[in-house]
Amino acid sequence: MPSDANPLMQKAYRPIPGWSLLVFPVACAAMVPLAGWFLPQPPAMLPILGAFFAIGLLAVVVAVAPLGRAALPALGLRPAPWKFLVFGPLATLALSVAVSQLGIEPQGMKQVIELVPKQIAPSLLLLAVLAPIVEELVFRGLIYGWVAGRWSTMAALIVSSLAFAAAHFEPAHIVLVLPLGLLFGWMRRRTDSLLPSLVAHVLNNGFALLAAVYLPGV
Repeated sequence: MPSDANPLMQKAYRPIPGWSLLVFPVACAAMVPLAGWFLPQPPAMLPILGAFFAIGLLAVVVAVAPLGRAALPALGLRPAPWKFLVFGPLATLALSVAVSQLGIEPQGMKQVIELVPKQIAPSLLLLAVLAPIVEELVFRGLIYGWVAGRWSTMAALIVSSLAFAAAHFEPAHIVLVLPLGLLFGWMRRRTDSLLPSLVAHVLNNGFALLAAVYLPGV
């Protein structure tokens, strides 16, 4: 069980500095007009989502670039025990299936899922690869790293999980993703690595999309 002090006691592992967290939204805002040039007219949902997550990924890179080699460990991109890389996705899948039994279907998610059968390859690339990577880098990377460096890893788990859920906006969607966010945050805290939650998030999204296409109503 990692203590709150462990990540900061290792000189190779740096917390996320406050200025880096501030640079992220500024970089996002600066890239929005540029992204508008590449969107089709009228813009479609998938290209908009693609631009949104691409901006997020580039903004994370800009925010941590001044850290140099310390950027990767500061984001939690370091090795993790193999059992978390194997059993983490299984636990995530089980939790995701359990939560889905609540019968809640956010309208925003429903609209996106309706597009998947028509554009399955780009949908998988965007929603099962790019989106989880960006969300993990932002919530379990930037936000978790900043909070853990100033208060504690438990505070980081709670704050990053709540922020992750709140970012999904729609109340029904928040209810569905909060348990997953807490599990991802627990894996981040337990292993001091972003990789278990990242792998679990990617596989969970991929399974959800494929299930919506090939196992409708299940």
